[in-house]
Amino acid sequence: MRTSRLTSTQWIQPIGAIAVAVVFLGVPFWLVVVTAGKSRAQALNPDLSLPTHWEFFQNLTQALSQGSMVAAFFGSLVILVSAVLLVLLLGSFASWILARRAGRGMAVLYAFSISGIILPPAIVTLVLVLKEIGLAGTILGMIGVYVGMYSSTVIFFVTGFVRTIPAELEEAARIDGAGPFTVFTRIVLPLLQPTLATATILICLYVWNDVFYALFVIGGRVNTLPLNLYQVASSGLYLNNWNLIFAYVILMTLPLLVTFIAAQRRIISGITSGAVK
Repeated sequence: MRTSRLTSTQWIQPIGAIAVAVVFLGVPFWLVVVTAGKSRAQALNPDLSLPTHWEFFQNLTQALSQGSMVAAFFGSLVILVSAVLLVLLLGSFASWILARRAGRGMAVLYAFSISGIILPPAIVTLVLVLKEIGLAGTILGMIGVYVGMYSSTVIFFVTGFVRTIPAELEEAARIDGAGPFTVFTRIVLPLLQPTLATATILICLYVWNDVFYALFVIGGRVNTLPLNLYQVASSGLYLNNWNLIFAYVILMTLPLLVTFIAAQRRIISGITSGAVK
């Protein structure tokens, strides 16, 4: 009896996990794909039914050509790459200092540094500050906003990992005459690659899909993919054209999907190494 109960429990857990994944992930994904493959008439009321005639690639081509995606893609790419590189470099450097310095003051500083994870910035104050320093409506201002917002995420991920790195490695490099910058770039930074890969995917996901902060900071001046989708979906071009809207969403998601597939081993390595250590 005990063996049969254990066996039934072992079956129930994976079946339950699969059912949850299908409901919360599979159904929305299916809705997006089948709607992107329908004609405009069939897509007026999106549902889970298959299209009578697939127009998937035609809708993708139309969304790409008529939706000004190319310019918006390069706008998103410039902001994403710059923001991610800066936040990873500055965040990992701050994490190294916070991990290696002890004391009550450093503990308070660490708590303050990661508070941005649960305390979102006030958008009105943010826009007013950017206007005062002349960065409102600029790519540089948007990059600075993202760096400030997501540095807490990097510090939270990296600080605990740095504490597991033996300090003797850094001491040996200092004995050989290496300065702080050399120790960080040659010794510490290469060891952080798995953890930084995990943080990179999370930050890329946030920045690539952000429309709220981008709308207030650079809306109308610099085009990104989410902002461009918001504009064309509100205009006459995509008005009630759910097939084109979902085709746009698929095209916008592809770069992140390719990045995740290429870096999934490092992401899993970063999560598991952090958990074990």
